[in-house]
Amino acid sequence: MTVPLIVDVDTGIDDSLALLYLLATEEADILGIASTAGNVPVDQVAANNLAWLDLCRAGDVEVALGAQVPLVAPLMTTEDTHGPQGIGYAELPVSPRSLSPRDATTMWIELVRSHPGEITGLVTGPLTNLALAIRRDPELPRLLKRLVLMGGAFQHQGNTTPTSEWNIAVDPEAASEVFAAFSGLPAERHPIVCALDITETIEMTPEHVRRLAERAGSSPGEVISSSDTPGVRSTASNPIVRHFSDAVRFYMEFHRDHDQGFLAHMHDPFAAAVALDADIATYRHATVDVELIGTLTRGTTVADWRGMWGRDANVAIATHTDPEAFFDRLIDRVGALAARLYPAAQRAEFDSGIERVE
Repeated sequence: MTVPLIVDVDTGIDDSLALLYLLATEEADILGIASTAGNVPVDQVAANNLAWLDLCRAGDVEVALGAQVPLVAPLMTTEDTHGPQGIGYAELPVSPRSLSPRDATTMWIELVRSHPGEITGLVTGPLTNLALAIRRDPELPRLLKRLVLMGGAFQHQGNTTPTSEWNIAVDPEAASEVFAAFSGLPAERHPIVCALDITETIEMTPEHVRRLAERAGSSPGEVISSSDTPGVRSTASNPIVRHFSDAVRFYMEFHRDHDQGFLAHMHDPFAAAVALDADIATYRHATVDVELIGTLTRGTTVADWRGMWGRDANVAIATHTDPEAFFDRLIDRVGALAARLYPAAQRAEFDSGIERVE
């Protein structure tokens, strides 16, 4: 059984790997990709999305340009975390694909309206596009099958301010509007929130990259080491492995430079996996809102676990999972895709593209 998806991203290294995971999974039926500003500006996000589709030889997937700025706040981007183009050290050829003639907000509304009760929304960036869509069509939350989002921090320190997570901090007003719009739905329709509490347990290490390259049949062996000169590039024979590795290496260097170890948190690929199979995690329902005013706490997600606000629960927060079981899936699926698309005799074909994403 396939899972029809709208994927809303601010691509982004981990957003990129979420797309790879979905494109490598047969059950994932991506109806549209909405681009939003976040990790990098929206035009770069869209270019990255198109380029990853090319790399994965995907079919005709609609990619729509979305919000260029948050609802209220000025745009923050984070090239220091994700690289100048948002994809680390990876350099992908510019895609000849065209963007959708409709904007991301319109795409959200028209796709959901045409498939009522069928589509799972997956948002791994700021919630701006979805908030704008709900403003135009307040019934949208009830027409989705479910929403899965990566964002927030509850009993965990923030990664943007001491208490806030990046996706929520970029556009707190959008997040607050989306959470409010899903109030009143039955528990099985509550949006699933994959917050830092769980996504920072999903730690990709150089060993995971080595295993993925081995699964793909790439050569030579893919070795990423903390002792490498910063910025060294992969020489993997398989283009998917090479660009995957170059993106992840940048992310690992960032985490090391910020005292988190030589690893990369796979926030967005985990949310993608949840969107396809919610049973990989356990959940706790709560009422969630976003602080919009606090001088020190703006963008903080607050969970009322005990019902003190007297409001019904509106989200299901992912609390526990098996990280290594997730990585086994990712390695097997993306590695198999790489092996199938780029057998040794055909690997030079992709490398003939010399114009890079800019």
